[in-house]
Amino acid sequence: MGRSLRVLVGVSGGIAAFKTAELVRRLQEAGCEVRCSVTRAAAAFVTPLTLEVLSGAPVYQEEYLGANGSGQELHITTAAWADVLCLAPATANLLSRLALGLADDFLTTTALAFGGPVVFAPAMHSEMWTKEVLRGHVATLEGRGMRRIGPEVGRLASGERGAGRMAEPERITAEVLAASGSRGLEGRTVVVTAGPTREPIDDVRFLSNRSSGRMGFALAAAAAEGGARVVLVAGPVDLATPWRVERVDVTTALEMGEALERLASEADLVVMAAAVADYRLAKTFPGKVKRHQGPPDLDLVENPDLLVGLAEWAPDALRVGFAAESGEVEAEARRKLVAKGVHLLVANDVSRRDIGFDVDANEVTVFRPTGEPVFFERRPKLLLARDLMDLFVTEMERREQTTPAAARP
Repeated sequence: MGRSLRVLVGVSGGIAAFKTAELVRRLQEAGCEVRCSVTRAAAAFVTPLTLEVLSGAPVYQEEYLGANGSGQELHITTAAWADVLCLAPATANLLSRLALGLADDFLTTTALAFGGPVVFAPAMHSEMWTKEVLRGHVATLEGRGMRRIGPEVGRLASGERGAGRMAEPERITAEVLAASGSRGLEGRTVVVTAGPTREPIDDVRFLSNRSSGRMGFALAAAAAEGGARVVLVAGPVDLATPWRVERVDVTTALEMGEALERLASEADLVVMAAAVADYRLAKTFPGKVKRHQGPPDLDLVENPDLLVGLAEWAPDALRVGFAAESGEVEAEARRKLVAKGVHLLVANDVSRRDIGFDVDANEVTVFRPTGEPVFFERRPKLLLARDLMDLFVTEMERREQTTPAAARP
């Protein structure tokens, strides 16, 4: 497993700095290692101690040399440490100084020395945001390849409504991850299924399973980070839609199949991470079955095998299946790889309590028709999703190089 993404969060002096604490938390939840730098003005809005406790690392303020007489120039070593520089909030003053190449404090000297991707989230009153001189500075920064997020329209600190609110931490986090990630999926369409299906018994009861949808949602987020157009077909789960992901909500296996039949033909990659019910009732009961009537006879019929159906719906796409197994995991995974007609089969052992259902981590083995399986040790689902997406991109590129499009199954 590779190291975590290193993000330096630069905080300048605006009321939106109170959101930076939540931004640090969200970046850490996404698997990032975070350090913070605050300007003198920012320290009046959010205390360095708050950010130090949340990030687990000392906060840079006006330091120049490293501790213990090392002689290290901290703005240089910090610029070399970071993979991404995120400026949130980015005030008019900070943006103007960066555009002009001015460097008179730790944050701006570090920014000038930094050579990687920069994401900035402007925050100020709308009267300031609309000034021609400032918009010129912003255009200069964007022309250098820096990524702007927002500002958003909403209620400002003054009580007025206008453009100038800092983007929400969830959106900034998504942009930081996208700025750092491989763009190997740019121009491609990815369809991901996630969550359980529910097969109704009567108007209040249903058959379902323990899938939380987290793995599928993480895969959709990772594909979006990679630059893809992502369509997420989601069963009934209580999860927020990842940034830049189109979501189609379904309930039953038949509904999921209808959505896939409609959407999969456009896809370059289809990832079936949903836990689709194998059976449904031949006929549901009207209203609510009463207890005093005794146990109902549940006449079950098989649902269509959606994974098998992909060969018809998405013949040119890379088709990836997931298998939640217990017992003979490898033997069953190899059987499904052949029987389902997929290119890759991702298997995990759901008999373990520390991975799979209802937890934020997973451990999987990816099986292929040829070659050795690829094992991914236990890690947070979002980190695993990124690693899996890299593998899927590599497999897509390999197929495109070795097989003419017209001949692909």
